[in-house]
Amino acid sequence: MKLRPFELALVVVFLGLIVGSLAFLSVYKPKPDNDGIPDIGTVNIWGTLPSSGIDKLLREYSDADKQYQKVRYTAFSPEEFDEALVNALADGAGPDMLLISHEELVPLRKRIQPISYESFPQPDIRNTYIDGAQLFALSDGLYAYPIAVDPIVMYWNKDIVTNDGFLEAPKTWEALVNDYLPTLVRRNPDRSVVRSVVALGEYSNVQNSFAVLSTLLLQAGMVGVIEDESQYYKIKLNDSLDGKSSPLSVSADFYTRFSRPNNSYYSWNRSFSSDKDRFLSEDLAIYFGYGSEGKDIELKNPNLNFDVAEVPQGSAATVRRTYGKFYGLSALRSSKNLQGVWRVMSTLGSAANAERLASEYRLAPAHKANLAKGSNDVYGRISYKAAPIAYGWLNPKRQTVDDIFKTMTQDINENRGDASSVINDTLERLRLEYN
Repeated sequence: MKLRPFELALVVVFLGLIVGSLAFLSVYKPKPDNDGIPDIGTVNIWGTLPSSGIDKLLREYSDADKQYQKVRYTAFSPEEFDEALVNALADGAGPDMLLISHEELVPLRKRIQPISYESFPQPDIRNTYIDGAQLFALSDGLYAYPIAVDPIVMYWNKDIVTNDGFLEAPKTWEALVNDYLPTLVRRNPDRSVVRSVVALGEYSNVQNSFAVLSTLLLQAGMVGVIEDESQYYKIKLNDSLDGKSSPLSVSADFYTRFSRPNNSYYSWNRSFSSDKDRFLSEDLAIYFGYGSEGKDIELKNPNLNFDVAEVPQGSAATVRRTYGKFYGLSALRSSKNLQGVWRVMSTLGSAANAERLASEYRLAPAHKANLAKGSNDVYGRISYKAAPIAYGWLNPKRQTVDDIFKTMTQDINENRGDASSVINDTLERLRLEYN
């Protein structure tokens, strides 16, 4: 059959459309639907760690996956964080996630959405993270994916210590007070201290006084703060695990001896500048600081000949202990994008990414698998060694605890009451802060 020109043109057009459609279908790849999983969306993270470490990780993810372009981190100083968070939540403009330490857990607990033990069973948590990180595992769920820990370690001036005949830092408290302190301390005839050995006894001019006192409490075997089935906190800082001692009484007495002029331990007083400044100026032999401080000390005084070691333990101790500040990722109940939050938490809280964040912030990882790899960093090797023996306790607001402990040390130093009444008053003041 002979086609007329109009019909022929129509056939050619249709054939062209068919060929074009087949060509388009051959190269077209539909956008994946992520198995029905919605986009991450906007996730705002607030925390007290500097922005450099987590921002670097988030940039890499956003470059590889556009979904992460709306995930942002905002850093606050610990002093600014609480007020900023309260105000933002009151205005309905708060963050979705937090990157915080366990020291902020109790005050923020009601605002955090815990992870149920059905989705993350407790045996799996214990197998995944070091023991100290179990602080985040409370009665009704896991309140944060543990990321890292910053343990308290001992920095020591090698010139001061070795020039007086010692080859290494003291390993026990008995060695420190019986051997090192009498040899290293320098006092005038009126007992005024010229060179200090260790900064203990006062509270305000000891930079990590809370952590040092907590280390002594842990080494004394304190039970700590526990919660009952109704989530009521029980303060047992003066109750020992073996039932044979009073940890807060023992620790407070030992701590304050170093600032009593009539005591043989006397090495520190409130007239001095901060212990870290004295260590940097080479007027202090031993400084107790966090593992993350090593590089800062090195940068502030490149000529300081110092090293780092674990904190001393009791000579009769059967287990080693130090205080550690544990960091974790938490979801806020108020978030309008909890699905996105859970996905970001799972990503950043993975073993690989947690290890990267720990490294960026000079912390030790909380994952057992990461910690087992060890560290080649001059300061990190001690932090990694101290991490498995690092623990904390569920303190209320840190500023308030600092005030309470400061009052306790001053009352003991100034004989404002007998030791028993001072300790009982301290415990009572703490109890009121949990209610």
